Amino acid sequence: MSNGKLTKKPKPTTAANGKKPRIGVALGGGGPIGGIYEIGALRALDEALEGLDFNDLDVYVGVNSGSFVAAHLVNQVTTAQLCRIFVRNESELHPFHPGVFYRPAFAEMGRRLLAIPGLITTALTRFFHNPYDQSLLEALTILAQAAPAGLFNNEGLHHYLRRAFTMLGRTNDFRQLKRQLFIVVADVESSKSVCFGAPGFDAVPISKAIQASTASAGIYVPVEIDGHYYVDGTLRKGLHASVAFDHQADLVLAINPQVPLDATAAMKAGTLAAGEMTRSGMPNVLAQTYRTMVHSRMQSGIDRYAQDYPDKDIVLFEPRSEDAILFGSNVFSFESRRLLCEHAYQATRRDLRLRAAELEPKLAKYGIALRHDCLNDTDRTVSTSLFGELPPATLKAKSQTQKSRRAAGLQSVTGQTEKARS
Repeated sequence: MSNGKLTKKPKPTTAANGKKPRIGVALGGGGPIGGIYEIGALRALDEALEGLDFNDLDVYVGVNSGSFVAAHLVNQVTTAQLCRIFVRNESELHPFHPGVFYRPAFAEMGRRLLAIPGLITTALTRFFHNPYDQSLLEALTILAQAAPAGLFNNEGLHHYLRRAFTMLGRTNDFRQLKRQLFIVVADVESSKSVCFGAPGFDAVPISKAIQASTASAGIYVPVEIDGHYYVDGTLRKGLHASVAFDHQADLVLAINPQVPLDATAAMKAGTLAAGEMTRSGMPNVLAQTYRTMVHSRMQSGIDRYAQDYPDKDIVLFEPRSEDAILFGSNVFSFESRRLLCEHAYQATRRDLRLRAAELEPKLAKYGIALRHDCLNDTDRTVSTSLFGELPPATLKAKSQTQKSRRAAGLQSVTGQTEKARS
């Protein structure tokens, strides 16, 4: 939390089961761009919500890029450190480059290319054995099997996270976490959702689960784990807040970066030129289609929560439909990441101000208050919010100093013990 005058913190009410209310967070997808948006939004919430510690919630649920962010939070990486490491590139301890998300799947492509001669042979054999069943062109459609299952391989993300989660007291093991973490994926062959971190699915390394959850179908090669092939969990749902509710969360704070763009509204707002959506090519058209599908299903799920979980609350934060910045952002550009994070930060602050009358009584039930002094500070930015927060390099030096002191102390005790024995 930042410095400044604090709003009086309300006392949390008792949950329906007579125990202290349990609070969770559910983070949606959106690829690397969605992850940067979530980091900016979380930084704003971390500052503005008094009585809430995002590193000490009860339940963490993430899908796609949300799994990446959620796993860092539960591993005690603060929102300030997330900004410094992944937006500002200030970490010497485990520097991050978005390129780990986009490594061409050369092995997959090579395997498919090698299969082409056999596929052609099969097509010709079928045609000549029964030429009246289908034309030669129709027989050759079997060549579609030569298309790769994905263009990229995100194995590099698994390796990066495996290193990051085995330092500074973090863990890559679901079973060693102090709080519950659930990473949602989709089994390609059964189409069912799987929650890594749940009993029976908690022996998988966290980094491997994130690799599977970020493997968007068609873009990434499906990730094999214990004989099953998994892809991005948004194939089934966009948010999966129900996972937190099913694990006894009473309040869920949800962030969904995947909102379809209303091009007409964006043009009126001056954030998008006429016809730019289609002119920008297939990637943005596909992204718009995917966002529309995911958001529609997510909205239906949100509407059902009131019926399925009548004694629980969800607070959702997401971009506005006329917000075109997510479509024009380049995750490889430092400046683009910085602007997107700042945009998400300010949009979330604005959302909190506009919804204050609705949110304050709901949050008060859980001992959470809005910090109006922070929200009304018009000069506040992500950068100014980081003043006073220790950068990763300082934390590394501090950790190494503590280790050196412990080693020196142990050596001193050992020396004194040996001297006493002699």
